Amino acid sequence: MQRWLLPLACLVTLAGVFGPWVAHPAAGLVITGLDLGEYVKFLPTVQRGEIWLWRPGFYAPLVCVSATCSLAAYRRDLGYAPWLRGLLLLLALVSALNLLPPAWTPQRLLAAEFRWQTSALVLLLAALGLSPLLALLPRSQAAAAASLAALAALVFPIQGFLAILPAVGALMARPISPAWGMWCTVAGLLALLIAWWQPKRAATPSTIM
Repeated sequence: MQRWLLPLACLVTLAGVFGPWVAHPAAGLVITGLDLGEYVKFLPTVQRGEIWLWRPGFYAPLVCVSATCSLAAYRRDLGYAPWLRGLLLLLALVSALNLLPPAWTPQRLLAAEFRWQTSALVLLLAALGLSPLLALLPRSQAAAAASLAALAALVFPIQGFLAILPAVGALMARPISPAWGMWCTVAGLLALLIAWWQPKRAATPSTIM
């Protein structure tokens, strides 16, 4: 079951990140999980320092998915067929590239504001390239690394989002509650944690066609 749960959990997490965290009848006012890292910079309460949050933390789910896929793709105990391995590597790449800031340029990537995102992007692309070697890590180490990433992805964006929710509601002049994107992200990350810590079960590539 773990072999299927890992890619499914990654897909669910990404669906949540790209889905709405703040819903609104006007499409232009919908805020997705991917938007939050940029959106919070323009909130007056954040600019005045009345709300503390770690802005790069909103990208933690993307980091988690990319790292998890790179760690899992070539593991022999998971026994992924080539097509499913290719899907995991594609998810790792897509997740990593979404760390790029809007309208990015090489100069902008080196700016202090985006230094964390740029560093994470470089590390994730390196992990993607080294995925066959990462598969040699003991299962306990891979599970621990992926679990730490999942826990960070559960804490930082959710804490930050709930902290700014009243300010967003005040701007929109209407009560705001978390939309399905947030819950989908949480469900996917919890599923990732469960998947990594399921009992080990031997598999061969032929088991998933």
